[in-house]
Amino acid sequence: MVFVGPSGCAKSTTLRMIAGLEEISHGDVYIGDKRVNDLPPKDRGISMVFQNYALYPHMSVYENMAFGLKQQKLAKSEIELRISEAAKTLEIEHLLQNKPGEMSGGQRQRVALGRAMVRKPDVFLFDEPLSNLDAKLRVSTRVSIAQLHSDLKAEGQNATMIYVTHDQVEAMTLADKIVVLQAGRIEQVGSPRELYERPDNLFVAQFIGSPKMNVLPCSLEEGRFSLHGHGGGPYPYAGSGQTPVKLGIRPEHISLATPGEGHCTGTVEVAEYLGADTFLYVALDGLETILVRISGAEDVEEGTRVGLTFDESRLHFFDGEDKAIR
Repeated sequence: MVFVGPSGCAKSTTLRMIAGLEEISHGDVYIGDKRVNDLPPKDRGISMVFQNYALYPHMSVYENMAFGLKQQKLAKSEIELRISEAAKTLEIEHLLQNKPGEMSGGQRQRVALGRAMVRKPDVFLFDEPLSNLDAKLRVSTRVSIAQLHSDLKAEGQNATMIYVTHDQVEAMTLADKIVVLQAGRIEQVGSPRELYERPDNLFVAQFIGSPKMNVLPCSLEEGRFSLHGHGGGPYPYAGSGQTPVKLGIRPEHISLATPGEGHCTGTVEVAEYLGADTFLYVALDGLETILVRISGAEDVEEGTRVGLTFDESRLHFFDGEDKAIR
């Protein structure tokens, strides 16, 4: 389960309430069938992985991973077995005698993962664990977390993970379910595909998906919609009887056409070539600029006049309160 949302939306606060690091004002927190409102963090059966690793700098990797197990008074042989298994899974066996200061950020985060694993918790809590890593390490460590989840499930162990991030790519690739938060409120809960294809409102529609959805003003008349100020329409509208005031279309659901054809026409202001893809920023004749994602094989120069055709099966409509119209 991944919590996503903009800064200050209560992602980390919610995680800390589950962990027992913040008091809740009302309601109940259950882990499994156990009410944990009054239990201290150490008794809740959780392991938490932090953004800043939170390793003891004076201890070796082995000692960091063993610390919590020694507090539980586990036998030395059991401690050695758990650390050996976790180190093998995370490929940090060669680092067990190193201290945190002798390792890279990615290695330290793997150690933090290992320390969480060896406790065999009921729930893993991740608080933006990859935000301090560079792009390449973020990808490899993300894969490690996904593999850890799969391995735990395959072994029949507890594999519940609650993961906080502001990076929606992490959310989309890791999550079974995503919770989209805004200003302390849940906007929508669903699988990555559900949120991408059927957002409940404009906030979710623009937050999920990269690059984000284009939004254009539109109107409805006699079962057909028109785009305001762009000379587009009217086009067939298959929605409900509600009147849409905004149309959403993702950049990847727009294709190029001859100027004057398609749903609207504009001028390419900026073309960003990214290899497999090219992003075109197109100033529509009604002055608004929208983003179009095309294949990198298409060569379109800045200043080119283009028509834009929307995939009408991929259109999203929103009412005056920004709620999706199904």
